[in-house]
Amino acid sequence: MHFITGFRKPFIGGVIAMLCGVGAEVAEPAQSAPIIRGTDPAGPAPVTRTVVRRRHRRRRTRRYVVVRKRPFKHSAAIVGGSAAGGAAIGALAGGGKGAAIGALAGGAGGLIYDRATHKKKVVVRR
Repeated sequence: MHFITGFRKPFIGGVIAMLCGVGAEVAEPAQSAPIIRGTDPAGPAPVTRTVVRRRHRRRRTRRYVVVRKRPFKHSAAIVGGSAAGGAAIGALAGGGKGAAIGALAGGAGGLIYDRATHKKKVVVRR
């Protein structure tokens, strides 16, 4: 497409004739239909569809349940920390005798919590 006239084939012969000085003998160019953007004069191109099929690969994953046991050091820290917290609260509430009762109550609560949660089950996928 010619960028100035907008026609498919610009009339170059007339331009050359005008530059050479021959003006009367030159015939006018035939007017061709302007190209509309997005259309093809030969018609639409045939549409071909390409179907790509991929095979899905299945991954085999096994689930293992692993029991993680708590080390004794951590269990002792849980029971001891609970006993110390109970003793501190008991000392504030009732002095020396309250501290002893608070330590026993806190230690018992810590032991119950520790035994209830010491075997943690974790699902591992491989």
